[in-house]
Amino acid sequence: MITLLACFVFLLFGYLIYSRFIEKIAGADSTRETPAYKLRDGVDYIPMPWWKVFLIQFLNIAGLGPIFGAIAGAMWGPVAYLWIILGSVFAGAVHDYLSGMLSIYHNGLSITEIVGIYLGNGVKQFMRAFTVILMVIVGAVFIVGPAGILGGMTKGTLSVNFWVWVVFFYYILATLMPIDKIIGRIYPVFGFALIFMAVGLITALLVNGYKPPELTISNLRNFHVDAEKFPIFPMMFISIACGAISGFHSTQSPLMARCIQNEKLGRRVFYGAMISEAIVAMIWATIGMSFWGGVKELNDVMTANSGNAAVLVNEVSNALLGKFGAVIALLGVVAAPITSGDTAFRSARLIVADFLKFKQGPIKNRLLISIPLFTIGFFITKIDFDVIWRYFAWCNQTLAVVVLWAETIYLVKANKNFGITLIPALFMTTVSATYILIAPEGFRLTGIVAYAAGLIVTIMIFSIFLIFLNRRKKESFVV
Repeated sequence: MITLLACFVFLLFGYLIYSRFIEKIAGADSTRETPAYKLRDGVDYIPMPWWKVFLIQFLNIAGLGPIFGAIAGAMWGPVAYLWIILGSVFAGAVHDYLSGMLSIYHNGLSITEIVGIYLGNGVKQFMRAFTVILMVIVGAVFIVGPAGILGGMTKGTLSVNFWVWVVFFYYILATLMPIDKIIGRIYPVFGFALIFMAVGLITALLVNGYKPPELTISNLRNFHVDAEKFPIFPMMFISIACGAISGFHSTQSPLMARCIQNEKLGRRVFYGAMISEAIVAMIWATIGMSFWGGVKELNDVMTANSGNAAVLVNEVSNALLGKFGAVIALLGVVAAPITSGDTAFRSARLIVADFLKFKQGPIKNRLLISIPLFTIGFFITKIDFDVIWRYFAWCNQTLAVVVLWAETIYLVKANKNFGITLIPALFMTTVSATYILIAPEGFRLTGIVAYAAGLIVTIMIFSIFLIFLNRRKKESFVV
């Protein structure tokens, strides 16, 4: 219990103290006109109250990550707590905040265009394709996941396939309609369900006498059922993504950058949403390590269910909140991925629109881009969920790496403290490179070889950065 409370206090510190430090470096200015007013188009650029923008951002980025990812991450034991709090405060929230603010500074541009400005045209072209593919994969993942939960809730009445079509139809409507027509109106309801789920479950867990694990020197080790195949580094840092740092978030921040009314609201919207998500991840990691009696028991349950966290979510919700409470809680769990899935497709549409320079006012232009995206997404839903999730996890963190480097270059060029993104960029570069070399879905290299190669990749990229930095200093000296 002490560890859990200490983690919540640390997350609060991150929002109240560290975020103000980041805001000062970013140079948010309340007097500048935001894209919501400057480019208002009635579809994507629409001024909205900060609490709506925050809620939409929170639901956009939440998805299944802080729920399924946190449960999977808890299989490594209490060490997961450290990654959630340190990752979210010093990496994830900084990544999210700066991606949102850079979009505001650049008239609401998509993250791929922002990356191109700071890392060059070649990287931009690669990122356009990479990010659109990732968004479609996210959309597909967030069709299958909630459909599976809904199918479990209506077993014997409505099938999973039925719910796939329902969610899919909703995505089409939400992607094509102006952001304030569907997303801006129903997200507050979804938000209530998600908040009820998190608060209700952790309260019920503690009231019923379950004891959250404590993080001590003795249990600061790998508890995973297959520890040799799944070392803490880099596996846990990929599994727990949305609760700590996630590249997907940077694709969502520009959506809200087009709706925010004041630059000074960016801290509570972008940084605050990430900290809120970390709290949800903390709750689910705690449930995972407590509900079944311990980390070993969690590993046993996950293994018995082939890693399907949806089954565990159903069991926890029914046991702790009863049937009525479980329905509300599960609606929150369903709402999170659905609200991420629809905006994933929306992000993909906007990225393609930015690339093709298609104005998105006319419904015809929106359809021309959306139909091919939804067709691809539908076929991806036919692939095994576990396979999709693993590749999504790696692609997600690789995107975070690229965005962190773009943010670092921005800070260098603006003569600001670039250490706030450089350190997370170096760490996540090592994580991402090592993971694809050692993972079962990657090159499957031995541990020592993968670690060495991952470190070499990071050193090479850091060397390129140092060359860039040295040239900047020389140019400044000449001037």
